Amino acid sequence: MNLPVNTLADVNDPLVQARFNMVEQQIRPWNVYDPDVLALLEAIPREQFVPPAHASLAFADVEIPLGHGQIMLAPKVAARIVNDLPLKATDSVLLIGAGSGYLAALLAGRTQRVIGLEIVPELARFAQDNLVRAGIHNAEVRQGDGAHGVLAESPFDVIVLAGSVPEVPQSLLRQLNDGGRLFAVVGSEPVQRATYVRRNGTSFETSQPWDTLAPRLVHFPEPSQFRF
Repeated sequence: MNLPVNTLADVNDPLVQARFNMVEQQIRPWNVYDPDVLALLEAIPREQFVPPAHASLAFADVEIPLGHGQIMLAPKVAARIVNDLPLKATDSVLLIGAGSGYLAALLAGRTQRVIGLEIVPELARFAQDNLVRAGIHNAEVRQGDGAHGVLAESPFDVIVLAGSVPEVPQSLLRQLNDGGRLFAVVGSEPVQRATYVRRNGTSFETSQPWDTLAPRLVHFPEPSQFRF
């Protein structure tokens, strides 16, 4: 992916300034320090991935409604996901819960290919149109249910769940390459943890470095509430 390069003409561009302020005031304080990720956040036009009705919230530290019960993650959460995944330029990525396509755009800026799945058909079209308009050609969004089935492109180097699940799905762990990484927000409100899993052969190494909250991804099974 070729990122736009800021020029002197951008100095007085209010959108460029707004993205810069978002990075400096929201994202750096949230332990996002990778200079390549910070440059990516300034270059990707977040405002192009926001529904027109919520354009004024494009750079705000809030989740943005996308309709259909879905949301766009707050900028600092999307940034931290990308920052904390050790992404490589050769990685293939599966993104579940593509939303508006913004997280797919960020991932595409650091990897070879991103396939996003979005269960809501209208949002899948919205996300794909946003990626095309932003000139991002190594990411695509398909309408599909990430909780079921296996894509022909499986296995992946990275799998990202852009929402919460009660536990890490074993079905997705099986779709990781050896050395592959998975991110998900795991748990139930009010306690949910950002969870990173790395596959090492037949074993899996898990870390939960920070707390956050995210809406549930649909169709992933909830644990039984029944107790003896």
